[in-house]
Amino acid sequence: MENVKRTPVFESYAKYGGKNVPYAGWEMPVEFIGLVPEHNKVRNEVGIFDVSHMGEITVLGKDALKFVNYLVTNDVNRIVDGQVMYTFMCYPEGGVVDDLLVYRFGPEDTYLVVNAANSDKDFAWIQEKAKDFDVEVKNISPEVGQVAVQGPKAQGILQTLTEQNLDEIKFFFAKRDVKIKDINTMISRTGYTGEDGFEIYCDKKDAAKLFEMIADAGVQPIGLGARDTLRFEANLPLYGQEMSQDITPLEAGYGYFVKLDKEDFIGKDALKKQKEEGLKRKVVGFEMPKGSPRHGYDVYKGDKKIGVVTTGYISPSLGKPIGNALLDIEETEMGNDIEIAIRNRRLPAKVRDRKFLKKHTKQ
Repeated sequence: MENVKRTPVFESYAKYGGKNVPYAGWEMPVEFIGLVPEHNKVRNEVGIFDVSHMGEITVLGKDALKFVNYLVTNDVNRIVDGQVMYTFMCYPEGGVVDDLLVYRFGPEDTYLVVNAANSDKDFAWIQEKAKDFDVEVKNISPEVGQVAVQGPKAQGILQTLTEQNLDEIKFFFAKRDVKIKDINTMISRTGYTGEDGFEIYCDKKDAAKLFEMIADAGVQPIGLGARDTLRFEANLPLYGQEMSQDITPLEAGYGYFVKLDKEDFIGKDALKKQKEEGLKRKVVGFEMPKGSPRHGYDVYKGDKKIGVVTTGYISPSLGKPIGNALLDIEETEMGNDIEIAIRNRRLPAKVRDRKFLKKHTKQ
């Protein structure tokens, strides 16, 4: 695999049986002991993910908060220092540049975490938009390692490795300078699984040591396969599937994170217009009695194509085929009968809500 990047944890994968695949320009483990066992491990116990491929960008300076608020759809003025916010960056036309986390540490100190596949594009976009603001934008991704410890037993095991009282870190809050054994970290109670857990950032030179320390404390390493099924069951979107340059946050069903009542932000006019005129399509959930739906499969009503599957799986937690699909708005009513084109057959499905699974995050 030429020109494929590797995270600082790469050399540790083999120790735990990692099977690697190319992903977004990186060589990453798709699984260690198998997708379903790993999925169930996180739902019922705890797992650790290497997510060092994610992008980290700092925005510092006098206008940091003002600039980030202009950059994203959510309102960072509504959170306090030490708090984390989920949001979107949009194009002027309303489509999504990326979804991201904003860590607010002060009026002049913000930290953005973006998707691995988009980090270079995002950094260029942010730099371009920063020209009229008194800020310093820096892509620190090459310097940062990141692991995620997720599952109902995440806090119990992690607490044995740190003197920091993890009860003090509330859901979607972060704390800097937390020592995990002798490694200095930033830790937030966030994740991409629908379970309680933490995302831990450190210097890249410490990332492999941190990963192995936690894994050796009894935490199963988890690959990309289960990462996707876990996030999907918990109704957490994936860029390029539930939303993209061509699918707005409103169409994706995440209007809650678009604050049209705040001051100007990139894409506001287009999104406001879309909301006022009414959506022409929307992402909804569906379930099937049988079949194996996948991203990109066409959706039909009779002979008419009415949309496309954005994500589909046989759910490890529910044991049945479920998915999300971007459908024509008139076909999005709950209980609507539709058909998914799988190979040369059309199999029946029914539109349902996207709350496939109750989240167990610690509020």
